[in-house]
Amino acid sequence: MKIDLLTTFLEVSRTLHVRVAADNLYLTQAAISSRIKLLEEELGVQLFDRTQKRLKLTAEGHRLVKHANEMILMWQKLKQDVGVAQSNSSQLSVGSMISIWDIILQDWLQKIHRNLDDVHLFTHTFSPLELRKQVISRLIDIAFLFEPPFVEDIVNEKVATVPLQLVSTEKGIKQDEVDNMVMVEYGESVNSQILRDYSETNAIRHHMNQPKIAMNFILEAGGCAYLPKQICFEPMRKGKLYRVEGAPEYSRDIYAIYLDKSSKRQLIEDALFLFPYMRK
Repeated sequence: MKIDLLTTFLEVSRTLHVRVAADNLYLTQAAISSRIKLLEEELGVQLFDRTQKRLKLTAEGHRLVKHANEMILMWQKLKQDVGVAQSNSSQLSVGSMISIWDIILQDWLQKIHRNLDDVHLFTHTFSPLELRKQVISRLIDIAFLFEPPFVEDIVNEKVATVPLQLVSTEKGIKQDEVDNMVMVEYGESVNSQILRDYSETNAIRHHMNQPKIAMNFILEAGGCAYLPKQICFEPMRKGKLYRVEGAPEYSRDIYAIYLDKSSKRQLIEDALFLFPYMRK
């Protein structure tokens, strides 16, 4: 099966429109339709319901989406591994929850770039469950999560403890005066504490899964949120955000996970050593 058939299928499944998919892939509509038909013939199933005005994935099409993504990722990794081998360099495939990127990983990637000259970085964003699957299947070398799995053959390493503080766009307010609070997704252990402490105040109005999105939202609309000190330092310095007096502080641990018997274990350990927490 050709990878370009799967790539075309995924684009059509995402847009549910042949013309839009054709524009995005710089192909003709006829080429898109031909590829989908060829893929359906190879698999012996119908992937799209064409009886309605708008395309709709069939049950078989929904099942193929997951496998197609995995196959394309595996193909990309294969090409990268072969190319890296030819250049006598190393590849490090890193996956993370999207919220962790802005908290600690951007700086870490810069440190890898500056200190590990022969490393080629490849980054991916997945859900916590998908990250575990990708590590186990060796599609990514190292993943970052708030709550690591306790699974045989997977190593868990705490790489950071992130302080979370309640900040507001209004200066001088106290904990019992907050409103328009944005609840940010930090994992069950932390979010349950926040909900317990603020459940009776009716302050929580919105829920967002990324600290950076929550920060930008309250800077524009006003309000408050628990944010990592790392990302709200600059707005606080400029007088755009202020600490809420008397509000409890929380912290969120971040973990790296990787296979115990990974062929890249030494490289992974060298990369993790660049976190200040690992050198304590």
